[in-house]
Amino acid sequence: MSTAVKTTPYGTGSGLLVEPAGPGGLDGIDPKELRDLLAQAGFLLLRGFGADMDAFTALVQHTSTSTTLDPARDFYSEVAQKVDAGLDEVGLHTENGNSPFRSHLAWFFCEKAASSGSQTTVCDGYRVWDALSPQARTAFAAQDIVYSRYVAEPQWRAMAHHLLGRTKPADEIEVKELLALAGQLPGTEILPQDDGGVRYSFTTPAAGTTVFGPRPSFANSILGPSFNYEKPTITFADGTPLSPQLLAEVEEVTARLTENLDWQDGDAAVIDNTRVMHGRRAITDPDRTIYNALSYIEAPAA
Repeated sequence: MSTAVKTTPYGTGSGLLVEPAGPGGLDGIDPKELRDLLAQAGFLLLRGFGADMDAFTALVQHTSTSTTLDPARDFYSEVAQKVDAGLDEVGLHTENGNSPFRSHLAWFFCEKAASSGSQTTVCDGYRVWDALSPQARTAFAAQDIVYSRYVAEPQWRAMAHHLLGRTKPADEIEVKELLALAGQLPGTEILPQDDGGVRYSFTTPAAGTTVFGPRPSFANSILGPSFNYEKPTITFADGTPLSPQLLAEVEEVTARLTENLDWQDGDAAVIDNTRVMHGRRAITDPDRTIYNALSYIEAPAA
């Protein structure tokens, strides 16, 4: 049985709170309806569906064509990984946005909400791009940005293992197989290191199109965290750094437009990871339990 839903605005932008309009659970939500709502809203907070991990996993799988991962996190279902990034505030970012493996969607399931603080934050890149000064938009439109950093051998092996369909044990994957994968990813260069790790560079727009359409969205990981990895070097494509003045404007505009997801037990959320950045307020209740999943969908026909 499909689940009928009702929607109300959430926050100050176009985000939506999605609740059941009758009987039915999270895993009964129509995938096309969910994608259509997400294309409009940028992010959806799903509440009141009596969700558990099985229902969350089913919804992710039914809505997506495939899933991906963060190789530094452990799995808790076929798609879900536990969110674990210390207790400090986490800056705005798109998931895996500083690598060629950015997913279309980022999902969250709150098994146990925090008693205080610890909210997930969201910031719509459409609104950010419109709010930036003409000078900032010109600077970011003139050339792409480049992320560069070192990735240790266990981490690149875990990612390659997943990208190869888990058909080969991670410890048997050769670096040439990773290089072959990178050759299929525009803007990506990988250099093997003597210690078995790799150093990669990834060139991408700071404000690009989204999976749902051509409108530019300032959705990137310029301000984002590096909890499990080396902090990346971020420059423009010509090698020049992002100026302090430009970064200060990005920080001011995004801070002004950032909204909180105030979790309740059993909530789920889905974010257009090509349009909306997310982060986290500092954790004041370490007993909270939140899982995430990353997935791809087919782009709508032109």
